[in-house]
Amino acid sequence: MNEGVLGDGAVVLAFDVGGTTTKSALVDAAGRVRDLRRTPTPCSGADPAGAIAAHLATLAEAHRAVHPELVPQAAGLSVPGLVDEQTGVGIFSGNLGWRDAPLRALAEQALSLPVAFGHDVRAAGVAEQMWGAARGHRDAAVIVIGTGIASALIVDGAPIVGGGYAGEIGHVVTDPAGERCPCGAVGCLETVASAGAIARRFGRLAGRPVQGARDVLGALHAGDENARAVWTDAVDALAREIARLATLLAPGVVVVGGGLAEAGDDLFAPLQARLDELLTFQRRPLLVRATLGEDAGLIGTAHRARQHLSAPAP
Repeated sequence: MNEGVLGDGAVVLAFDVGGTTTKSALVDAAGRVRDLRRTPTPCSGADPAGAIAAHLATLAEAHRAVHPELVPQAAGLSVPGLVDEQTGVGIFSGNLGWRDAPLRALAEQALSLPVAFGHDVRAAGVAEQMWGAARGHRDAAVIVIGTGIASALIVDGAPIVGGGYAGEIGHVVTDPAGERCPCGAVGCLETVASAGAIARRFGRLAGRPVQGARDVLGALHAGDENARAVWTDAVDALAREIARLATLLAPGVVVVGGGLAEAGDDLFAPLQARLDELLTFQRRPLLVRATLGEDAGLIGTAHRARQHLSAPAP
């Protein structure tokens, strides 16, 4: 975490809720991140949104106990899935199990604070565009690859929201004869190119359990042909979708983050080479690794909370 990256402003709480882990922190008036915590995201089949709200209240109390001198004026909340930032509703989250959940209202009630609500990857994208790898570019795509794949698309300095539906690049169909995705479609990008898919597909070919994409990379380095095939398929699918983005939106930079980006040159070198093969007349984006790391979403969420305080009343 780059302490002070946000600069001077209001004291805020920030919560970046993920499918397995929730990151939370207080951001002080100098923009320093204080008392950063990572806690398991609660799962409740009966009331998933209510469980999240209760968890936020518990975390807020813990942060305030450590720093009683810091009095937050607002909070930011980012969640995965389909998000309607205007109404404050979590439209759908397959991992966390809600549909049409009034998350902003629940969070405001739990925290007794105004809450800025939004999508986790869009928050990370804004942070990378303002302070990270996409800084200086008004047109950018930020792709986060982990268990799934999502993106933030920034055009002329502003993220495309599309009522909460924009940026779901992981659910672009890349292999119509491929696997069925949890979303219901067949052959989505994240069934081929996510870290989870890479591990699952290699495990099936190898006939043994695989802990994650890191194990596949180790097998690739050892000369395993199954690992090479799975990795090549993933790189090709990613390159094709980035080429489509270049054709449609012409970003000046494509930032890749998430767990798979930790592969470094093993990912970026073949991805760049394949992208160079695919592009012809298109504007060629820079292909770079995210620089704010796994806390980009938290930084973007805190920024949104500060913006929320300065926004004019509806």
